[in-house]
Amino acid sequence: MREVREAFSRFWPLTRGDRRWLVAIVGCVVVAALAETASILLFAELTDNALEAGSLAAFWGPAGAWLAVAALGASVGYLGNSLATWTAERFVLRLRAKVFRHVQDLPPHFFQQHRQGDLVERLTGDVEAIEQMVVSGVVGTASAAFSAVFYSAAALWLRWDLALATFVLAPLFLLAARRFAGRIKEAATDERVADGAITSVVEESLGNVVLTQAYNRRGDEEKRLDREARAWMRASVRGARLSEMYEQFVEVVETFCVLAVIGLGVWEISADRMTLGQLLAFAAFIGYLYPPVRNLGQLGLTLTAATAGAHRLNEILDAEPAVTDPADPVRAWPVRGWVSVHGAGFRYPGAARDSLTDVSLTASPGELVVVTGPSGAGKSTLAKLLLRFYDPSAGVLCLDGVPLTDVPLHFLRENIALLPQETLILHGTVRENIVCGRPGAGDEEIEAAAVAAAAHDFVAALPHGYDTLIAPGTAALSGGQLKRIAIARAMLRAAPVLILDEPTAGLDSMAARRVVQPLRRLMSGRTTIMITHDLSLAPDADRILVVDGGRLVESGTHQELLAREGIYARLAGPYDQEALPAANPAGLLSV
Repeated sequence: MREVREAFSRFWPLTRGDRRWLVAIVGCVVVAALAETASILLFAELTDNALEAGSLAAFWGPAGAWLAVAALGASVGYLGNSLATWTAERFVLRLRAKVFRHVQDLPPHFFQQHRQGDLVERLTGDVEAIEQMVVSGVVGTASAAFSAVFYSAAALWLRWDLALATFVLAPLFLLAARRFAGRIKEAATDERVADGAITSVVEESLGNVVLTQAYNRRGDEEKRLDREARAWMRASVRGARLSEMYEQFVEVVETFCVLAVIGLGVWEISADRMTLGQLLAFAAFIGYLYPPVRNLGQLGLTLTAATAGAHRLNEILDAEPAVTDPADPVRAWPVRGWVSVHGAGFRYPGAARDSLTDVSLTASPGELVVVTGPSGAGKSTLAKLLLRFYDPSAGVLCLDGVPLTDVPLHFLRENIALLPQETLILHGTVRENIVCGRPGAGDEEIEAAAVAAAAHDFVAALPHGYDTLIAPGTAALSGGQLKRIAIARAMLRAAPVLILDEPTAGLDSMAARRVVQPLRRLMSGRTTIMITHDLSLAPDADRILVVDGGRLVESGTHQELLAREGIYARLAGPYDQEALPAANPAGLLSV
């Protein structure tokens, strides 16, 4: 129960704002339980005064009262159940938003350590399990507790001696629940883990369907899904068996108790110490009493199972963001675009060695700095530090001379535009994909950005133009066309600093040539740091930095580095020198 208490105390604060509704729901529960109690007592009166006596006159009064009480109970029950559903869904909405908000602040390595499908399951199934604990659990406990109290009180009022005799068996329900709790929690944990694994396999298989088909992996993928599905089935069946075993056990105990009451009642009637109406009412109270007691035990099992979901959500909520807003941030200023890195070093959490060591560089407004080097040299890590996905473990990075750790994250990322290696496309219209670069931009601005990115013509030719729906991997547009939509998005952002991470990656030579001019327009007038293996634009760079093994090993212009015959000269080897355009910064900045 300690785990239940800890989980409950952590998530209970999310009910703030809805607690008055919870009080109203409990009030409805109390009225409904009282109405049910009154109905049973009225039934006893009808039995003794109308049925046994055969008096129609004695029927109308209790019958009318019973009908009125039933109508009241039904109305209040409907109101309480509707309000409980509404409150529960509000809690789910709030909790899911809290977890999702926290997830978006977590560093990239967190998502590399957790399968995406498993995270999806935590944001769906596990969130709903917490609701069963915090909201539905409170309502269910109140309902069962008040019902048990009222039915017990009524039974004691009718025949206290018989009631005490039947109450002796009530703890059996709670003891049985405690006996089953641990095994049900274990099964629930296994089931939730398996749920996440199934979601992950399906998501990964659908995302890699080309690989599956090209390499004849259909059978392997089916085996992966079957393996995870069987693990889920075993956990689900085990949990269902345990729950059903508990249900059947308490059903037998409940039946035994009711039969014991009836047997005692028959004996009491034969001795003229009890009427038939009293016996029926007493049996009804006992029959109505045991389900709430049983529900309390079942609720304990539900809460125990919910701790499995709480543990999985806590894993997310306890993960710390790699960066946070400064406690005393600098005020916003008109950013010019001076970027400087001074002795930066960085090691990813859990990594065996540093990704960057003592790296320093500067980039002035309007300047193009190309960062290149072998794969795994640490180039993309530099982009992550500039956008503050991480903070350096040594050194400092500055924007206009201000340390990035003193700059609010929102302001920093408003002034640094990233064109990542992977072309990121949202599920939405072309317009929505472009306007996310600067929310609130008008149609004219969106189209102007598309024209500058050489995207307007093919977008206008789509069935619904800018309102055409697209998605990641869409077949409606080529990779180069999607890249130009991403360029239009970056153009609309109009940030003074631009980071290009492998801007031509994944494009064939023809598609790459088509994005060169839009890229040049995008870089015009901006501080641009281009991280790339493609050195076709290197001659246009004001400065080229070569990173190897996390260290800055070469720096200079294209011609200077070629003359040194070092790492850069080897990297530039595949590019025929005559095919490379002459260095022309003016041409780079021309629109």
